[in-house]
Amino acid sequence: MGYATVHGSTRGVAERLAASLGRAGLPADVRPLDTVDDADAYGAFVLGSAVHNQAWLAPARAFVSDNAGLLGERPSWIFSVGMPGALRGPWKRMAPVEARVVVRSLPAGLPYRSHRLFSGVILRSQLPLGGRIRFHLMGGRFGDHRDWEAIDAWASEIAGELLRA
Repeated sequence: MGYATVHGSTRGVAERLAASLGRAGLPADVRPLDTVDDADAYGAFVLGSAVHNQAWLAPARAFVSDNAGLLGERPSWIFSVGMPGALRGPWKRMAPVEARVVVRSLPAGLPYRSHRLFSGVILRSQLPLGGRIRFHLMGGRFGDHRDWEAIDAWASEIAGELLRA
């Protein structure tokens, strides 16, 4: 379970996914992507990143670029953590569009079985004044918007695929 995070929200999602896989009997190593020394040591990958400006963070993009061949040889899933759950109205309805934009920002031909865009945590202290004003004007709500049931459900899907293999 590899992740890239700025404020820790994505790490929390990765830890939850790993715990769910562990309960299914599938051990999962959870670590920041920029600390993975030997990607070849893993039989499957679940990789995620926080989304900033509709793209994964640089360490996550670098990992998938550097290991594209290996990811093509092993079962791989990807997830993104953004803020669709924090938004309302027309902005919230844009989440499916954001998910497609995020995936298009990844290396062309990146092999993966599925992608999920989860909501994360957004706190007032994480944004400068201008960002807080824009967020408020967009109808944004500060807080923890992670949907643990959706995260657990996706982990169950992954576990099912791995256990059938």
